[in-house]
Amino acid sequence: MLLVSAAQMRELDRRTIDLGTPGHVLMERAGEGACVVLLDLFPALRRKGARVVVLAGQGNNGGDGFVIARLLRKSRARVSVWLVGKADAVKGDARRNLDAYGGAVREFDGGDTGDLERDLGEATCVVDALLGTGLRSEVGGPQAAAIALMNGCGAPVFAVDIPSGLDADTGRPRSAAVRAAATATFGFAKYGQVLHPGVEHCGKLRVVDIGIADAAIEAVAPDVELFEASEAARLLPQRRADDHKGSAGHLLVVAGSRGKTGAAVLSTRAALRSGAGLVTLATPESAAAVCAGGAWEAMTEPWPEREGAVRYDADRLAAAVDGKSAVAVGPGLGAHRSVRDIVLWLLRYCTAPVVLDADALNVLARNPRPLRRAACELVLTPHPGEMGRLAGIDSKAVQADRVGVARRFATEHRCTVVLKGARTVIAAPDGFVWINPTGNPGMASGGMGDALTGVVGALLAQGLAAPEAARLGAYLHGGAGDRVATGGAVGMVASDLIERLPETIAKLGAGDGGA
Repeated sequence: MLLVSAAQMRELDRRTIDLGTPGHVLMERAGEGACVVLLDLFPALRRKGARVVVLAGQGNNGGDGFVIARLLRKSRARVSVWLVGKADAVKGDARRNLDAYGGAVREFDGGDTGDLERDLGEATCVVDALLGTGLRSEVGGPQAAAIALMNGCGAPVFAVDIPSGLDADTGRPRSAAVRAAATATFGFAKYGQVLHPGVEHCGKLRVVDIGIADAAIEAVAPDVELFEASEAARLLPQRRADDHKGSAGHLLVVAGSRGKTGAAVLSTRAALRSGAGLVTLATPESAAAVCAGGAWEAMTEPWPEREGAVRYDADRLAAAVDGKSAVAVGPGLGAHRSVRDIVLWLLRYCTAPVVLDADALNVLARNPRPLRRAACELVLTPHPGEMGRLAGIDSKAVQADRVGVARRFATEHRCTVVLKGARTVIAAPDGFVWINPTGNPGMASGGMGDALTGVVGALLAQGLAAPEAARLGAYLHGGAGDRVATGGAVGMVASDLIERLPETIAKLGAGDGGA
């Protein structure tokens, strides 16, 4: 499902109008479509005595609300309309639909809340048509008061286009935001409606087709997508009847150090469970026995070490990489200088695709420029803290603009970025972005990122290009976590998720979504 920013949606509307569809027609389609969704999701509104309270703003979002109110009133529903602001300030297409409503409209200025509170207390459902996707400032005054009343009234709230107060691009409230039970959005879903915390504010999300012109869509060229099950299933590597372990990909995992053998084992096991035909784990000599005992089916290559970490040896690296389909490097490697030298060698000389995680990312934090000159396809899997160090900003800035930060780094450094977190963001070198819908809070535990590294590495080894391996890997990783969570999310550990990967892959291939 394609997603757009607020600016892109405005441009799509403008171009569609310029191509011959009047703005009031788009508004009518939006209101009609939203009304259909409203009655579908809240069938109680069809019963005798059901009451709808519509809170409308002075702009086009309010105009959509007036259309909905008119259509509900026409169907004999009991409708009460409140305008947050002044009727004299309503202009254009919104004014046209305010005049067409034909019923009483009461104004709310944020002062005396008693009458509005009483009205909301009797509502079967509340329609939020207060603020739309064009919001550019913090919410205050009567709008903030109206939002607080809607959130506290006890009736389900149906948001028109977007919950009022929610930033359409980031999914973050602008001081205050409606928490809707459902949202009908117009044309395309917006970034902020599928990112956290916007997901919780939108409730059930439905997209209403308002007839945006094909030529407008072609010109604007939306480049963010919610990555869905059908696309994930299409990317699954297929096994032929005569495949063998050598034809299913050979992944080299460079991971582990003294005290951090778990990270190496988890990434290796995840790779095995994700379909890699062969996995070789290169790990310090002192850790090799422990790692071999935790991943029986993998081969281990005990590596010369220094201070408990793998020691840099260019000839040994060249021999280890030779014949491998892909390389995964970073989990549990530690902060020794040798790690930096290994990562830089791989970037310069390895031609097989490489996934970089954890300590491999940290060594690039001061200077990520070598990524641009890499001889291979790259996938980076940072959490927000690692992303911040790579981009030279703090993690709060990363979380405030997950799509933008991931996209800018991916395009500037010619790599695929998997920005982990709730609703993982995957950005390709050409700037296209996918948002992953799978995963749950139970995955907030140690080792989950190591498992993701193994999953992505296995998919690279099986021949997927970096952007495909990254987004399918994130989907399968989250989907396996969702399967575990059906038995309880609290106490979930990475090894639980790893064991559910084959089932997740099989279910996805069979068409049930995997998650």
